[in-house]
Amino acid sequence: MLSIFGHEVRAGDMVVLEPPIGKLLGHDTITMPTLVICGKRKGPTLLVTAAIHGDEINGVEIVRRLLYASWARRVRGCLIAIPIVNVFGVMQRSRYLPDRRDLNRCFPGSASGSLGARMAHFLTEDVLKKVDMAIDLHTGAIGRTNLPQIRVSPDNPTAMEMALAFGAPVVLTSELKEGTFRNAGDALGIPVITYEAGEALRYDQPSIIAGVNGVRNVLEQVGMIRTRVRKKKIQPAVAPSSSWVRSPTDGFFRTVTQLGARIRKGDILGYVSGPLKMDETAIVAPFSGIIVGQNQIPQVYEGEALYHVARFERVTEAEAAVDKFQATMTDMIDIRD
Repeated sequence: MLSIFGHEVRAGDMVVLEPPIGKLLGHDTITMPTLVICGKRKGPTLLVTAAIHGDEINGVEIVRRLLYASWARRVRGCLIAIPIVNVFGVMQRSRYLPDRRDLNRCFPGSASGSLGARMAHFLTEDVLKKVDMAIDLHTGAIGRTNLPQIRVSPDNPTAMEMALAFGAPVVLTSELKEGTFRNAGDALGIPVITYEAGEALRYDQPSIIAGVNGVRNVLEQVGMIRTRVRKKKIQPAVAPSSSWVRSPTDGFFRTVTQLGARIRKGDILGYVSGPLKMDETAIVAPFSGIIVGQNQIPQVYEGEALYHVARFERVTEAEAAVDKFQATMTDMIDIRD
């Protein structure tokens, strides 16, 4: 049995709860729809959250597909899935809350603070403290797309095990940031991993399929569902660091490489030119690695981030992991079509 939002969810139940989190200016109540599945057998409790940033919607579809997955209904323990955390932001197609605060910089929050602080406090006290582990679903920002990847603290071995089990081609180790959901979990001793894939305000099928499979892989890894008999899984490449390659000048950006590509120091990645100028300024790779994030907007200013490049100790293995992942996604999309 799980007690959440004032409800008792019994073993074998699957329920949708709608706890109130605020009101619109017209005093209409805003709720946070939450799926709770409690298995008939004991096990851990795992939380899946999406749309902490209101314009990052791939996770909304990932959670919706969990609702229809037969394997998700056979869990040991409890699965809690919140498709839209930042309801205000989703309604406005915005990353932020109405007061322009970033909800993912408000954790653990406070009961008497700003709107963001109160929402963060609610999620921390009423949900996060009741679970054993969590997966937080994100995308790139507007005009930027991310290769499917996991962000994880290098100092949390349990979170690292979850990250490797998820099955994204790249695991990017990153230090915890003050105010983030992941940092709040770490402070409570609850491992949290972040899935980053695709672009804001866009559904990206490979990212969504990989996200659903990733949640399933983690459920298998922690013993909440039966492990499938299948071909050898993707072995993610772990990147100990990453950096952005920035625009050398103002103008219009044209790329000659693509997301997921292996690059070598000195490679030309793209060009920036003026609208009527014949000459172009080359964007040259300052180091080797794999492109895990990329700007999608042609108009750029000097210093603007264009390519997010992950660095690896063994870049050949990372390239192989990305190639295998992309081939697998192509096959899965073809099957669905």
